[in-house]
Amino acid sequence: MLKFIQNGGDIMSLIKIENLTFSYFSSTKPVFDDVSFSLDTNWKTGLIGRNGIGKSTLFKLLLEQESYQGKIHKSVEFVQFPPNHLDFSKTGIELLEEWTAQEDEWKVYRELHQLQLDESIMDRKFETLSNGEQTKLLLAILFTKENGFLLIDEPTNHLDVNGRKIVSDYLKSKKGFLLISHDRDFLDGCINHVISFNRNSIDIQSGNFTSWYENKVSKDQYEFNQNEKIKSEIERLNKAARQTKVWSNKVENTKNGVKISGIKPDKGHIGRLSAKMMQKTKNLEKRQQKAIEEKENLLKDLERTDSLFLRPLQHHKSLLISASELSYRFGERKLFSNINFEIHQGDIIAINGANGSGKSTLIKILLGQYLDYIGELKMANHLEFSYISQDTSFLEGDLMKYIHSQGVDETTCRTILSKLDFPKELFDTNMKLYSDGQKKKVLISISLSKPAHLYIWDEPLNYIDVISRIQIEELIKEVKPTLVLIEHDQRFVNHIANKIIQI
Repeated sequence: MLKFIQNGGDIMSLIKIENLTFSYFSSTKPVFDDVSFSLDTNWKTGLIGRNGIGKSTLFKLLLEQESYQGKIHKSVEFVQFPPNHLDFSKTGIELLEEWTAQEDEWKVYRELHQLQLDESIMDRKFETLSNGEQTKLLLAILFTKENGFLLIDEPTNHLDVNGRKIVSDYLKSKKGFLLISHDRDFLDGCINHVISFNRNSIDIQSGNFTSWYENKVSKDQYEFNQNEKIKSEIERLNKAARQTKVWSNKVENTKNGVKISGIKPDKGHIGRLSAKMMQKTKNLEKRQQKAIEEKENLLKDLERTDSLFLRPLQHHKSLLISASELSYRFGERKLFSNINFEIHQGDIIAINGANGSGKSTLIKILLGQYLDYIGELKMANHLEFSYISQDTSFLEGDLMKYIHSQGVDETTCRTILSKLDFPKELFDTNMKLYSDGQKKKVLISISLSKPAHLYIWDEPLNYIDVISRIQIEELIKEVKPTLVLIEHDQRFVNHIANKIIQI
């Protein structure tokens, strides 16, 4: 069953997936249809693909959380990150005892050191830790499991830039894992193989995200050029076929024609000409069919990256917001102090800071939700805002009703969702059943549909697939709306922002 290969002294075990077929009961379209591939447990593998294409579903099948057809062969124990049914009231020590052997306790302290965590974190209740601390602690514990092969789903969500770098470096030091992430810099820092779930195929390549994406762009461009070439060839063949048919009809009419100058037509000669024309027609048809088949094999995996659209409002003033010596306290704790900044029309501003530094609080102050700040905040009159919340848990019920409640145009919103590869069947599905990425796309589409002077986005890209990130990135670069955002995808920020507010 399992195949072991000796290579340079290392024994490599393969995870083999054979004829995998799976569908959810609520969907008529299969997630996997007779899929086969394998991966080496020594690979540091990034799993890439659009939201809803089956990445997290594959994890569920590997963990035997869903029934499927086909076979999965493995010599390792699959370990899930983040774990299901996590007891937030337990301490790190208690979680370690629950999930690993007692003799492995020393190993977790080694892992904590690599993740730049103090050992005292093991004595704290999980619920008291920051999001970044929780992520790092769980990774440290789970990587101590003997014979464990981690299936890591979106570890970077809510991690600040520094935290992402630490976790990326940590994963790079590990033997092997399977990782779902949409952060391009994070992937580049820790993986050496890519499995991409395409529209109609699964592709496996060595390298990081950047090398995979460069190959994909090159392949897509080649197929597009070939497609255009074959289209021209098919049109030329169609034209030749039409001309041949005209000639064939003329020859056939001559065969039964009248005498010319008293000479009767040579039917034998005409018959030979007719047969020759028929053969030529058959040859053209064969070439046409071959060209059509070649064309059908192209562009099957080409991602639709249709341009998104955004129509920001223009304000009569250039300076929209100014802050002077802005400070905020949460109880006895000072989140930030003496911040100064200006927001002009056309500015794209990223708010940077560690987890818990008050970035989201600053956004809520700009939105007028917190008024008990210290310092001076001046805003232009009659500002219209468009806001994306970090939280998506409140989304449930009918999508169309929710769109209408937000006061945006339904057609515009649906069009943007479609451009973000949002499945049509979800338009009539309760939002409670959406994936986190699909919920986030709903919030993004509503924000883009709303004309505003100032767009304020709090971690808009959490759970959003790479292709959609690139679409949003290109839109912002082209339209240049006035935008203030919190986002830890450093490549995205570097590509769009012209100012930084450092907290």
